[in-house]
Amino acid sequence: MLALACGLLGVAVGSLLTVVVDRVPAKQPVASATLALLRHPGPVARARHTPLLQLLTGGLFTLAALRFGADWALPAYLVFLASMVAVTLIDLEHSIVPNRIVVATLAVSLPLLAAAALLGGTWSSLGTALLGALAGGGSLLAVNLISPRGMGMGDVKLAVVLGLFLGWIDLGHVLLGLFLGFLLGAGGGVVLIALKLRTRRDHVPFAPFLAGGAVLAVLAGNAILDWYL
Repeated sequence: MLALACGLLGVAVGSLLTVVVDRVPAKQPVASATLALLRHPGPVARARHTPLLQLLTGGLFTLAALRFGADWALPAYLVFLASMVAVTLIDLEHSIVPNRIVVATLAVSLPLLAAAALLGGTWSSLGTALLGALAGGGSLLAVNLISPRGMGMGDVKLAVVLGLFLGWIDLGHVLLGLFLGFLLGAGGGVVLIALKLRTRRDHVPFAPFLAGGAVLAVLAGNAILDWYL
């Protein structure tokens, strides 16, 4: 029942993410448009991104419910997954990782994780989450300082969010998530060049691969690490 409820919630959230994906890159207000669409949902159903966002968010919310069950941290991870869907689509279309989404995700997630630590008695998880945020952001900041053209500051800021949620599980998941992100990025770049959709000189958005690696580590990291070890 929980997985079904989260899946339906994900479909609804995916519909609302249409507003975020369309308006955040244009630096337009989101809250008022979201309220308007809640009152009159017709335009959402006709938006070009809506089916994809509904499918992705609904599927990820269902998998998160199966992964975490009735864990107090589940609401925070639902926020995380919705954020990753929005960031991925925006970076693919506009080659930016909006600060508004990164900051909003942290502003909502930190209190939710703190509440989960309080209610579940898992203060150690909150501690490793904060360490993971520092490790994730610091690692990509080092890459940015070495090669600014290869790693944007948007990706660095996104890594703080990824490290927070991967660190909540454990610090090994931070390493795994970043490794998977770079692995997906390398493979994706090769495929794009092979298909002649990009050349070696073209910029390839990296945030979708970082987000994909982190989501994969969150949902299946234990199985991957067990297989590897």
